Amino acid sequence: MSALQHLANTIEARKGADPDTSWTAKLLSKGPEKCAEKFGEEAIEAIIEAVKGDREKLTAEAADALYHLLVMCAARDVSLADIEAELNRRHGTSGIAEKASRG
Repeated sequence: MSALQHLANTIEARKGADPDTSWTAKLLSKGPEKCAEKFGEEAIEAIIEAVKGDREKLTAEAADALYHLLVMCAARDVSLADIEAELNRRHGTSGIAEKASRG
């Protein structure tokens, strides 16, 4: 099992956990909007490190962003499997053609 799949499974398992004992449960208990806000903050931090060019810090911020992306998606019942299915659907399609198909 990949680290990303393990993380997604852990997030799913924390959905019903006590918010006082789990950061993930605490985020989820605040609702999808707060989860989205936190993902946005982490994405901005990753962007800042990408611009600065600090590989180590970018790696850490990218990991944070991936975690918060999965939490945000879980808050709306979108699983890693759903995301992977969409990526598989797009596989072999030009990014330019795929974007054009969305209008």
